[in-house]
Amino acid sequence: QVQLVESGGGLVQAGASLRLSCAASGRIFSTNCMGWFRQAPGRERELVGVIDWSGRITRYADSVKGRFTISRENAKNTVYLQMNNLNPEDTAVYYCAGDVDRITGVTTEIREYDYWGQGTQVTVSS
Repeated sequence: QVQLVESGGGLVQAGASLRLSCAASGRIFSTNCMGWFRQAPGRERELVGVIDWSGRITRYADSVKGRFTISRENAKNTVYLQMNNLNPEDTAVYYCAGDVDRITGVTTEIREYDYWGQGTQVTVSS
């Protein structure tokens, strides 16, 4: 069983940067596709970005392309989300998740992700 713990959220002003971390326990992490998702109040959970096991393949939601970067350090069992030029529309709870069945490539389908963290709040003021 893999457990995920997110950290790094907080309250920032528009234009600021934050880096979220997701620490995983469990040795299968290094072979899994990982993703970051977010959910704002009253809205459905949505994709932010995903990364394959090697870190070489990434995909992003159009709303964050050019501002957010997902990366991973398998030796540290950690995946990161660097968020730059934040705006109030980025306010949400951010979750990391893993797809235990996917050892090659990536998927952007939320339903494919098997294990989830508890989330970390990001609030961007104008």
